[in-house]
Amino acid sequence: MKKIKRVLALTASACLFGASALAFTGCTQSDETVVLRVCSWEEYIDLGGWDEAIDLESGDIIGVNSMVDDFTEWFNDNHNYSVKVEYSTFGTNEDLYNRLSLGDVYDLVCPSDYMIMKLIAEGNYVEYSDGFWNEDEETNYYANNVSRYIDGAEDSIYNFYDWHQKAACYMWGTLGLVYNPEKLVDDGDVSHWNMLLNENYSKQVTIKDNVRDAYFATLGIINNDKLMSESLSASELSKLMNNTDDETIAVAEDTLKQIKDNVYSFETDSGKADMVTGKVIANEQWSGDAVFIMDQADEEDTELWYSVPEECTNIWFDGWVKLKNGVDWTAEKMEVAEAFVNFLSRPDNAVRNMYYIGYTSAIAGETVFDYLEWNYGIEGDEDIEPINYDVKYFFGDLDGREAIIQADASTFEVNDDGEINRGRQLFAQYPPENVKDRAVVMLDFGEKLADINQMWINVRCLDLLDISPVTVGIVAGVIGLIVLASCLYGFRYKLFIKYKPKKGFEKVNEQ
Repeated sequence: MKKIKRVLALTASACLFGASALAFTGCTQSDETVVLRVCSWEEYIDLGGWDEAIDLESGDIIGVNSMVDDFTEWFNDNHNYSVKVEYSTFGTNEDLYNRLSLGDVYDLVCPSDYMIMKLIAEGNYVEYSDGFWNEDEETNYYANNVSRYIDGAEDSIYNFYDWHQKAACYMWGTLGLVYNPEKLVDDGDVSHWNMLLNENYSKQVTIKDNVRDAYFATLGIINNDKLMSESLSASELSKLMNNTDDETIAVAEDTLKQIKDNVYSFETDSGKADMVTGKVIANEQWSGDAVFIMDQADEEDTELWYSVPEECTNIWFDGWVKLKNGVDWTAEKMEVAEAFVNFLSRPDNAVRNMYYIGYTSAIAGETVFDYLEWNYGIEGDEDIEPINYDVKYFFGDLDGREAIIQADASTFEVNDDGEINRGRQLFAQYPPENVKDRAVVMLDFGEKLADINQMWINVRCLDLLDISPVTVGIVAGVIGLIVLASCLYGFRYKLFIKYKPKKGFEKVNEQ
């Protein structure tokens, strides 16, 4: 049923795309071509080629082109000069930063929140133009459709962290635990970050193999008592979960070493397959990948869930930044870069990208909300117990409609206080307000980066003191045998073979 709903949603989106594209005709072309160099995460944009999104009326495949190709065609049809997009990808924020440090040149990049902070602090950005925020301009899709919870409003996240007009939000989400509810010893175990240390799940849990996500989860364990018993303000919560003083780093190192002994592995991407195949019970995961994992598991008739631990969660953002270094920002280049962001922010394109990658767009509005209802709404289905799932904080006013989805109650876990901290795909994509209120943006480590990295090296690198004497003896024995074998081979003629000169030569005895 869900797959059918998605096909219908994409059919509607394609119609919107066609209508908006036809609205611009008759523009003449010049010989000028502007090259836009874009660098984003791998698999983070609709690359086209869907084999299941079929227009139910015509039977045509929708979305056969990549989003980049569609943008190029749209722009070139509607402007008197053309654009060529050179699109490349990176694997981590550090990978992107290293490329920039080595001299790679990009116009538009899509790093995460802390790397956005770093680029802003270094002055390596170009602000978005005032015209980009002119809501009277119909094609300013970002300004007209971005969730005011994220950007634009006085109390939005982007205003709070001074990212407004310095970056345009693309995707966002939370950090939590994907888990198999059928294999939990106790249902409450997955409600806390201490799951990573729980001996009941020894070698059955995985943690992210990057210092930021691992450090955040560890701070959740270290500060459990304070987080669970005290009512902290947003600033107090942020200070606690971004603490990098020497004492906290030392405690985090000891805790992470205990976690290392308990978990199955530190992983970057293998946790997805490990969860679907049942190799592990729980996996520290970003909400977008959690949706992907749950979708994959559904196809294997395995039901997985996503939990946001009750202590705290990291709320993260990926956003488009126009880079200052090494870029010739002409008026045309500025227009092209902002047009690219606006094209991705058009609600029907936001739906396409959400469908393709599983992450949650920063774009709100009726088109996106309708997509959620197509996927998760059960209104009129009397066989399913309903629950009113409230996401008004994200969608705001929908022309008189309330942003409440009547969803399947069995896909959420409601605690005694009426709060939802666990659920399936809808919960992962759009956390309820109680989760949002205890979410913290993890800041750039700044001057403490070297200390944090050294701590991570101490945790992840092999410590000889941790190796058992038996293992040391075995390794030493193997090395000894290799050395002995090499010596025997080198002196084999003198030791085992009677020397004979080659034919035509005579052995000369030294006097």
